[in-house]
Amino acid sequence: MKRLFKILAYILGAVVSLAALAAAFIHFKGVPTYAFELPEDLASLQVPRDSMAVAQGAKIASMLCKECHKDFNTGKMTGHIMTDLPKEFGVVASYNITQDKIHGIGEWTDGEIYYYLRRSVRKDGHYNPIMGGFNLMSDRDIHAIIAWLRSDDPSLAPDPKEYPENQYNFLVKLLCNTVFTPPVLPSAPVLAPDSTNKVALGKYLADGLYNCYPCHCADFKTMDTKVPERSVGYYGGGNPMLNYEGETVPSANITMDKETGIGNWTIEQFREAVKFGKNPKGGPLYYPMFPHTALTDNELDAIYAFLQTVPVIKNEVVRYKPKD
Repeated sequence: MKRLFKILAYILGAVVSLAALAAAFIHFKGVPTYAFELPEDLASLQVPRDSMAVAQGAKIASMLCKECHKDFNTGKMTGHIMTDLPKEFGVVASYNITQDKIHGIGEWTDGEIYYYLRRSVRKDGHYNPIMGGFNLMSDRDIHAIIAWLRSDDPSLAPDPKEYPENQYNFLVKLLCNTVFTPPVLPSAPVLAPDSTNKVALGKYLADGLYNCYPCHCADFKTMDTKVPERSVGYYGGGNPMLNYEGETVPSANITMDKETGIGNWTIEQFREAVKFGKNPKGGPLYYPMFPHTALTDNELDAIYAFLQTVPVIKNEVVRYKPKD
């Protein structure tokens, strides 16, 4: 019996030692880098920069880019320390996306920006796991974002502001060395769905364009950016998000469960909530949810129609209440 215990102790010690070595390896390796391999068609990419494309890009940016990349003191797209990220992610700042040629993206080509938006891999090979890559967004909408980034929007004027290198915690390093990897470039053109198909359009808007599902799944750490519907708690809410003061603001269950979700909401209440931040039960909705005033009623109706097809999840979320 003593011999058996000794053998088990040796095995346990070996397992612990291997785990410690693996943890040390991941800690010092950090987030992996990847080859920045620009295909020939992207090397020559020149996106249209007409007023319609710029306007569409500005609309997308108002709901997708600006909340992350805006300096709240200046309004410039120089980034900020993201205090609303989970603490276990580390100290992370969003990137400078102004037209500054050194600290921003002023020297990037259209194809390089496209590549980064798709894969979240920078020209120096660094992978940005916080953004994750917009692999489901249509080419038209990615081109529109690029057109906006090239525009004369004052928030994009060159600015040299730069933050220190991001200090990711061990959890992010572990996930990036195991399950979080950059999406591959699409092998065929990515098209937006027919606008007359409300459910398909709503799924595209919620999953592919405006990234609603990461916030409204169970946790950022268990979401699936490549196949959103495989995310744990897909639209069932409860994700322990933070506001800028570091307070926990769990995301809402927006499946059609009548008791814990939005199954009793009318389409008018849904529009008011998403577009203007009005809670049907009274009062405002709180950040990280913010008013999406740029969305049209047709887009909101499409998202509502899509949510009606999402599997219902019964999940009572204790909603945030501000301190007195």
